Amino acid sequence: MAKVLTALEVLKKHRWLDLTHEVNNSIPYFQAFQPLAERTLFTVEGDGFLAKEYKIVSQYGTHIDAPVHFASGKRILTDLSLKELFLPLYVIHKEAEVAENPDYSISVADILEFEAAYGKIPADSFVAFASGWSQRWDKAADFYNLDETGISHTPGWSLAALKFLHEERNITAIGHETLDTDAGADYAKNKGLVAELYWLSQNKYQVEVLNNLKELPAVGAIIQIGVPKIAEAPGFTVRAVAILPELA
Repeated sequence: MAKVLTALEVLKKHRWLDLTHEVNNSIPYFQAFQPLAERTLFTVEGDGFLAKEYKIVSQYGTHIDAPVHFASGKRILTDLSLKELFLPLYVIHKEAEVAENPDYSISVADILEFEAAYGKIPADSFVAFASGWSQRWDKAADFYNLDETGISHTPGWSLAALKFLHEERNITAIGHETLDTDAGADYAKNKGLVAELYWLSQNKYQVEVLNNLKELPAVGAIIQIGVPKIAEAPGFTVRAVAILPELA
């Protein structure tokens, strides 16, 4: 048997976990956009086949941001190589800290603490921030977590942490459970998404609004991201899957 088929057999014996939220017109979304619109065009009963038309923005639900989403002249979605979408997965679990402080921002110290416990994060990896925020998904107001002035209190990555992951570790991609890369308080203080701008400006991608990160081990898993091949797209809804080190 070919080695690649043997590898597939081995992978299929392991536990596979969906990291993706289901998409519909009632999920939380970036408020400058419109929610999903759906229309049935043909039915099996009337036409012999079922077909629907969807109107959806590129950044909706669990989605990938290509670098060009924030950085003009950088890579579009179809520029990302297939191998970049299948990576070792490292997960920094900060659910307890976020429960205490919804404005929690991942720091360089957090990354170094993670590495002291699990080893140095290698280059060409995917690093995810597990905040537990996806548990708020079914209640949009809790997910946005706005105060009386309209400021969102949500966790995120600090600019320093992302600079470290790029400059010192050369990882390929990051992911998180929230709609934005930056913590809500950092966005308000900096008057912009400075961490997200920095990351995408490095010609690297990210996946936002991930699900089920709480079930992942810190190390030992693989992430695979299914991405549509749409010309000139700055991103799109994806199907993200983790293959865990444990057997099914």
